[in-house]
Amino acid sequence: MKIGLVGLPNAGKSTLFNALTKIGAPVADYPFTTIEPNVGFVTVPDDRFEKVVELIEPKKTVPAVMRFVDIAGLVKGASQGEGLGNQFLGHIREVDAIVHVVRCFDTHGPRETDDSPGSDIEIINFELALADLATCENRVKRLAKPAKSGDKESIVLLEELNKLIEELSLGHLASNFPGIERFADLCLLTAKPMIFAANISEDELRADQTGGAAEVKKYAESHGCDHIVISAKVEAELADLDEDDREEFRTEMGIDESSQNHFIKVAYHTLGLMSFFTAGPEEVRAWTVKQKATAVEAAGVIHTDFATGFIKAEVIGYSELLDAGSFSAARDLGRLRLEGKNYLVQDGDVMHFKFNC
Repeated sequence: MKIGLVGLPNAGKSTLFNALTKIGAPVADYPFTTIEPNVGFVTVPDDRFEKVVELIEPKKTVPAVMRFVDIAGLVKGASQGEGLGNQFLGHIREVDAIVHVVRCFDTHGPRETDDSPGSDIEIINFELALADLATCENRVKRLAKPAKSGDKESIVLLEELNKLIEELSLGHLASNFPGIERFADLCLLTAKPMIFAANISEDELRADQTGGAAEVKKYAESHGCDHIVISAKVEAELADLDEDDREEFRTEMGIDESSQNHFIKVAYHTLGLMSFFTAGPEEVRAWTVKQKATAVEAAGVIHTDFATGFIKAEVIGYSELLDAGSFSAARDLGRLRLEGKNYLVQDGDVMHFKFNC
């Protein structure tokens, strides 16, 4: 999965990216420090995976990973080509979910707006909505002729599309539009799952309260989105420490877990994801699928041949496997189940697929 970080210039987006990925993307107090998107791969933390590895002791381990993309700061007018808007909007179109980093701290650096964090959010969302508006208007032109000729499906789509255009023209998110799934092929920016990240100062983190973060939370909840409160500066400092000093600093700051872990958990929730495992003496691997995925869909994540020639899946829950102590013991106890292609995979299932080549 690919998560894109967006925000106005100097919102702390690249600093947060550095903390999440420890890559070290350039950071500066002026717009367009990031022109080409920086990409970092982050291992998905999962205690269950580690325990399965300890039990099996395979030759190779492959944990699940999440890809973060640091997309250059947008500015007002980006949808009309201001700054490097069109290029940046193209990068956003490629991600599975958007993390909107919102500046909730005061510095002497330049700011796109002197207004509240809510105003900053509106600038980004309005630019994304305007870009979607142009996409929808192009589709309207394509539907006009068949609709005029009496094609019933085109008439219905055109009516719904005009309603969507009305919402987008007000700066509303397409994700909240009823039946937006019908327009999935348009790849609308505001239809993507969105997480709002309130970037606060170290002082506000210590105080455990900030008006700006409360405003971001209220906005996110009103739009049905997840949110997170974070100090990118503090997390970047933590990333530069060794593990012992990092834990001591977290304790001092009252931070329960790393931003990386928390971000990934929120992203999994936003995208409706879960993990299953394949395990054997050669390799233990974690795989990511959508919640309520079927066994054949899970097989297809591994390889299309697994899905095409699917016969059955041998399944055991992660905790059942640990309780049994081994696959052979689990088999003797009758804990291993044979499931068909319509079986709904459960989070933490350990699976072995049988298929025709």
